[in-house]
Amino acid sequence: MRKVIIYPGDDGYWVAECPSLPGCISQGHTRRDAIENIKDAIELYLEVLKEDGRVIPDDQLEVHTI
Repeated sequence: MRKVIIYPGDDGYWVAECPSLPGCISQGHTRRDAIENIKDAIELYLEVLKEDGRVIPDDQLEVHTI
Protein backbone atom coordinates (compact mmCIF):
# COMPACT_ATOMS: atom_id res chain seq x y z
CA MET A 1 0.00 0.00 0.00
CA ARG A 2 1.28 3.42 -0.98
CA LYS A 3 -0.06 6.86 -0.24
CA VAL A 4 -0.93 8.95 -3.28
CA ILE A 5 -1.89 12.54 -3.85
CA ILE A 6 -4.73 13.28 -6.27
CA TYR A 7 -5.52 16.73 -7.58
CA PRO A 8 -7.13 18.36 -10.63
CA GLY A 9 -4.63 19.22 -13.36
CA ASP A 10 -4.65 22.35 -15.47
CA ASP A 11 -5.80 20.40 -18.52
CA GLY A 12 -9.02 19.00 -17.01
CA TYR A 13 -7.49 15.62 -16.13
CA TRP A 14 -6.98 14.35 -12.59
CA VAL A 15 -3.34 13.90 -11.59
CA ALA A 16 -2.17 11.19 -9.20
CA GLU A 17 1.32 10.91 -7.84
CA CYS A 18 3.11 8.73 -5.33
CA PRO A 19 5.54 10.93 -3.35
CA SER A 20 7.50 7.98 -1.96
CA LEU A 21 8.39 6.93 -5.53
CA PRO A 22 9.97 9.97 -7.20
CA GLY A 23 8.62 10.55 -10.69
CA CYS A 24 5.75 8.07 -10.29
CA ILE A 25 2.91 10.18 -11.66
CA SER A 26 -0.17 9.34 -13.70
CA GLN A 27 -3.47 10.91 -14.67
CA GLY A 28 -7.00 10.11 -15.77
CA HIS A 29 -10.20 11.69 -17.07
CA THR A 30 -11.82 11.05 -13.67
CA ARG A 31 -10.54 10.61 -10.14
CA ARG A 32 -11.30 6.90 -10.39
CA ASP A 33 -9.33 6.65 -13.66
CA ALA A 34 -6.39 8.47 -12.07
CA ILE A 35 -6.42 6.07 -9.10
CA GLU A 36 -6.50 3.00 -11.34
CA ASN A 37 -3.71 4.43 -13.50
CA ILE A 38 -1.46 5.26 -10.55
CA LYS A 39 -1.94 1.71 -9.21
CA ASP A 40 -0.57 0.39 -12.50
CA ALA A 41 2.26 2.95 -12.48
CA ILE A 42 3.26 1.99 -8.92
CA GLU A 43 3.25 -1.71 -9.79
CA LEU A 44 5.49 -1.14 -12.83
CA TYR A 45 7.77 1.23 -10.92
CA LEU A 46 8.34 -1.36 -8.18
CA GLU A 47 8.86 -4.10 -10.76
CA VAL A 48 11.64 -2.12 -12.43
CA LEU A 49 13.31 -1.41 -9.08
CA LYS A 50 13.28 -5.13 -8.27
CA GLU A 51 14.61 -6.10 -11.71
CA ASP A 52 17.45 -3.60 -11.34
CA GLY A 53 18.24 -4.84 -7.82
CA ARG A 54 17.56 -1.40 -6.37
CA VAL A 55 16.20 -0.63 -2.93
CA ILE A 56 12.45 -0.10 -2.70
CA PRO A 57 11.86 3.08 -0.68
CA ASP A 58 9.56 3.01 2.34
CA ASP A 59 6.31 4.93 2.19
CA GLN A 60 6.92 7.40 5.02
CA LEU A 61 4.57 10.18 3.97
CA GLU A 62 2.81 11.96 6.81
CA VAL A 63 -0.36 13.86 6.09
CA HIS A 64 -1.28 17.00 8.03
CA THR A 65 -4.19 19.32 7.42
CA ILE A 66 -3.44 22.89 8.38
